[in-house]
Amino acid sequence: MAAEDMTAKAHPAASQAPQRVQGFQNADEVLPQYHIEAQTSLVERPLRSLKYGEAFAVLDSYGDIGVLPGPEGLYFQDTRYLSRLHFTVEDQRPLLLSSVMQDDNGALSVDMTTPDIRIDAHDETTIPREVIAIERTKFLFKGSCYDRIGLRSYDSRPRSFRLTVTFDADYRDLFEVRGTNRAHHGKRSVQVASDHEVQFRYVGLDEVVRTTAVHFGPKPREIEPGRATFALTLKPGERASLFIRVVCESHRAFTSAPAAEKVGEDAAAGLALAAGSTGVRPPKGLAEGVIFARAYRDARRDQRQLTAGITTIISSNDQFNEAACRATADLYMLASRTPEGIYPFAGIPWYSTVFGRDGIITAMMALWIDPNFAKGVLRYLASTQAKTVDPAADAQPGKVLHETRRGEMAMLGEVPFRHYYGTIDGTPLFVMLAWEYYAVTGDRDTIAHIWPALERALTWMNEYGDRDGDGFVEYARDTDKGLENQGWKDSHDSIFHADGQLAKGPIALCEVQGYVYAAKNGMAKLAAMLGHDPMAEALTHQARALREAFDRSFWNAEIGTYVLALDGEKRQCAVRSSNAGHALFTGIALPERAASVAAQLLSKDGFNGWGVRTIARGEARYNPMSYHNGSIWPHDNALIALGLARYDLKPEASRIFQGMFDTALYQDQKRLPELFCGFMRRRQRGPVAYPVACSPQAWAAAAPFAFLAACLGLEIDHARNRVRFRNPTLPAFLDGVSIFNLKLGQSRIDIRLQRHDDDVTVNVLRRRGDAQVAMVK
Repeated sequence: MAAEDMTAKAHPAASQAPQRVQGFQNADEVLPQYHIEAQTSLVERPLRSLKYGEAFAVLDSYGDIGVLPGPEGLYFQDTRYLSRLHFTVEDQRPLLLSSVMQDDNGALSVDMTTPDIRIDAHDETTIPREVIAIERTKFLFKGSCYDRIGLRSYDSRPRSFRLTVTFDADYRDLFEVRGTNRAHHGKRSVQVASDHEVQFRYVGLDEVVRTTAVHFGPKPREIEPGRATFALTLKPGERASLFIRVVCESHRAFTSAPAAEKVGEDAAAGLALAAGSTGVRPPKGLAEGVIFARAYRDARRDQRQLTAGITTIISSNDQFNEAACRATADLYMLASRTPEGIYPFAGIPWYSTVFGRDGIITAMMALWIDPNFAKGVLRYLASTQAKTVDPAADAQPGKVLHETRRGEMAMLGEVPFRHYYGTIDGTPLFVMLAWEYYAVTGDRDTIAHIWPALERALTWMNEYGDRDGDGFVEYARDTDKGLENQGWKDSHDSIFHADGQLAKGPIALCEVQGYVYAAKNGMAKLAAMLGHDPMAEALTHQARALREAFDRSFWNAEIGTYVLALDGEKRQCAVRSSNAGHALFTGIALPERAASVAAQLLSKDGFNGWGVRTIARGEARYNPMSYHNGSIWPHDNALIALGLARYDLKPEASRIFQGMFDTALYQDQKRLPELFCGFMRRRQRGPVAYPVACSPQAWAAAAPFAFLAACLGLEIDHARNRVRFRNPTLPAFLDGVSIFNLKLGQSRIDIRLQRHDDDVTVNVLRRRGDAQVAMVK
């Protein structure tokens, strides 16, 4: 996701006090303020993720939390509500047999068995291993975590044993989990609320009360703060179930408002999530098994409703089908309902919240699969657009939200991300998405609804975005707490000159000028559609002038591509980077430059065999293990592939698609991660993981659909009522692809594309409606 590497997003924080580092000649270089400390790696052991609304869980393969140090926990509104929950049988951990996420990510299913158990160390084995089967099912729904531990005896005699559940809640802010140190905290307490419930309570310094209620069924033999013990006896063939329900809630400590008012529901700011994101209290007296069954049923119905009618893909390659299914499941798991529609939260564990840039790019790449993502993102970002100048939030009128946070540190201003606007590209991308959404759907009502926000965004680009009046959009942070770099590569050291010196602002990024160019072209078309002809003409002229100025200022013949950025003195940051690929994606690149840009991106320095590096090998700050200076990001590669396809460089786009598919084969659950290291591909070895990459990540999940659309040259044109495939190609791992329920207006189409050597044929399998299908070669 756009990452705040050494910043808010990607590198959540070490301490907030900057630390000097050695290297390069810049004596003022310091460690970033909000980077993610990597004392433990997210890839050193398999982790499982669940999410619903504002709650998400990071679990180990057993479905446990906190057995080993790390990010595991049950989180709600950027706070860890449960830091430990695991069970033992006679004080021993079960033996793991299998751990799988359901195909739609709806639940985690774990199979275990008991180890050899000695009740007394001096006795012989009391219970031999593998005679008690343990099946665990775990899922989230409406602010609660549901956990069923099912046991069945396969022994020939009765067996009695103790099962102990250990649990705790530390209420650490997510930024603390990421590495930020805090000097002061609120007050935490815990009590046994009944013979089957323990309740944790935390009164934060932000005057918010956060509670975690841990319910058990059946009633434990013993219950105390942090521990519950059950005495079980299983006859041969007998079954038993233990249910654990964890409910997360929050409310203000001192308020005259009704107790039901939840902290996250700030409707005045347009930031409320849909009802039901907080814990649900079932009727009193209902058995925990019944509560579990009803919640599981309702969660399944909810998921089916969310994905009803989407476009689906089946190919000739079973492994690609698995990767596409996982990507689809990840997208909808990360989707959260807001009053404005669904919004894809950026990623787990560090970014499970609204990010403007990430949501927009995810919606762009998934537009042909489900335009509801784009609709929800557009409406939500329009409703949260900045209205005033607020330096502490890097906000100016018309600017689009970068991120929003609900945790204690954000509420107190210890981090600036409660409602933070420090992104230079979110605003033009917002306008760009509006046109793309309309071109595919023809949804005039949504465009009319957000039109004032689009006009404000345009005004922001021309006035606040262009700080020095040179026609380019630049950034410089307005608060020392904000992000130093405000493009998608927002690490503190990601923008630099050829000699390695960090660029000083205001900084004009290569890709941002492309976004502005595409935004003005798109806005011109929307204006013409709404009858604002003078505005449309002016915007078209502005876009043309920007393209010419961009080529003069950003092209560098010596390196054969567009430069990374211009610094505050308009000096080129003459660095080969993936940013130039975004110039292809937006169309700002002149046609005569495209082949040279592509050659640099796909050179041995740019392409490592798996994907295009963020920074080419050989550049001063190249580091294949860095967050932004040599790593590989699937979403970045997807936008590059779309750009290559735009200039009809399909073999190059197909090459990237192949590399990313190969990458997915080495990933757990065939899930593309947020990023991975940029080391050169080696035989019989997979790509090198990045230690704190999010997985799943929304725009990584959407990337496979962008790769496929790029290679197929897929264009959905509502105005012409036409689906067109422009010079389609398929990579070697795909002999054929079938697309089902492709939507265009009221039409629904099933299409089969088949590869014949270097050629691809298109056949319509089924058509409901009058939409046309065409292929251009």
